[in-house]
Amino acid sequence: MAIIIKSPKEIEILRESGKRLARVLDEVEKAVCPGISTKELDAIARKAVEKMGDVAPFLGYQPYGADFPYPGAICLSVNDEIVHGLPKEERILQEGDIIGLDMGIAHQKMITDSARTVAVGKVSEKAQKLIDATKKALEIGIAAAKPGAHVGDIGYAIEQFARPFKYGIVRELGGHGVGREVHEDPYIPNFGTKKGVGAKLKPGMVIAIEPMLNEGKRGIILDKDGYTYRTADRSLSAHFEHTVLITKDGQEVLTKN
Repeated sequence: MAIIIKSPKEIEILRESGKRLARVLDEVEKAVCPGISTKELDAIARKAVEKMGDVAPFLGYQPYGADFPYPGAICLSVNDEIVHGLPKEERILQEGDIIGLDMGIAHQKMITDSARTVAVGKVSEKAQKLIDATKKALEIGIAAAKPGAHVGDIGYAIEQFARPFKYGIVRELGGHGVGREVHEDPYIPNFGTKKGVGAKLKPGMVIAIEPMLNEGKRGIILDKDGYTYRTADRSLSAHFEHTVLITKDGQEVLTKN
């Protein structure tokens, strides 16, 4: 798939899409508490999207290699689950858990994608430090996304920031283009040993930047459900993501709350 430069009209729709997605994630985050199930959180997300007259593009999405379409509107990944956790009635949040909320919205067929990791009640100092560092890694990656730079510059910036913490940086999963489809080119790694690698960023490109940091080592495994990625050593993992427009002067975050 070739890299798609979005038209001015598409960009305006994506701005509105991003605002709506941020509002939905705010609503889901407010509902996170000990005792709630991830199935209930998914129902809240679905209802919020339907109320706005939009579509949840993850619902029914079947990526290459998957045995069945994704059954939720939002990916809900708890503790050692890195991304793509399935909503389940029996998955009840406990005090001290952390949970990744990862969701897209299609507004007038234009898709934005965003994620955040939040604490369930009071969490350990180590867990909060991981959340804070991953959120900062996203900010660092966004700052590196500007016209004339390369996608590898984003991963380089994230790795340079995260390395001193000795967190595992997930390499098998990364960011991507977004807008007309859930996943578009280019692929955006969260690691890199040098700048100037990969596709060049140009005004009108819309990309999802999404660092994933593990408290332990970087290894991952795919759960038997075919969707959920976990840390191989069962350490905690955090995930943050924003949809970002490359402008002539720098970048614009479309999914801010």
